[in-house]
Amino acid sequence: MKKLSHYTKSKKRQKIKSDLNSFNQALIFSTKVMLLVMYSGELEVQAKRKAVAVLQDEINRILNAGRSLSQLPELIVKKDKAGIKDAMEQITSLEEEVESLRRKITRDVADVGGLILNRENLLNTAYTMDEIAGYITGIAFKLSNIKASTLKSSKLDGDLTELIELVVDEIYKLNEIIRSLNSDSAKSIELAQDTQKLEREIDIKYRKMVLKALEISTTSEMLLMKDTIEGIEEMADKCQEVSDSFILLALSL
Repeated sequence: MKKLSHYTKSKKRQKIKSDLNSFNQALIFSTKVMLLVMYSGELEVQAKRKAVAVLQDEINRILNAGRSLSQLPELIVKKDKAGIKDAMEQITSLEEEVESLRRKITRDVADVGGLILNRENLLNTAYTMDEIAGYITGIAFKLSNIKASTLKSSKLDGDLTELIELVVDEIYKLNEIIRSLNSDSAKSIELAQDTQKLEREIDIKYRKMVLKALEISTTSEMLLMKDTIEGIEEMADKCQEVSDSFILLALSL
């Protein structure tokens, strides 16, 4: 009986020891998994912040290009050829810089692979911002080919400047939104609502200007003016798309 009792106790000790080993291994495994998840989460946040910094550089250049565009109507009326040439060169150069930054963010997102869960939104934002820069270049080209006499007679020179400046204000709001993304996402969402108000103002002014443009007697000039005004309105729509994308980014940071 004593031998049997001793054998039973020995088996019990072995089982306890085995259970403890299994528990320790499970604990070590779960700790490793938890640390891996935390590390991956930290890497994702770092990758997002890096991408947001590139987006901020992109929007800064678009803002500068928009400001150059807003000067064009006055330069055309004044027939300031040197000023027009300088503004056009600045806009073209800034578009190239935006395209370069868009390629950079594409490479950065590709490098981190699956770490960024909403990488499609980041890329879509970068590409839409690239489109805005393209719109600015296209509008500048069309605008520079409108005759100064047409701008004066239609009395659309001041309206064009005001419409472009409203879009520039919208771009500036985007700049404020992205600057607050990494520090205060709630503020970013509030600022995004301001872009919607500007969008409504732009829509109202756009409709009035299209009606005025249709009164231009020369068909080619009328079509060119109408295309220019529509291009500015479409650019504003793209700005609103970027604003919506920034809200999604704010919610994920």
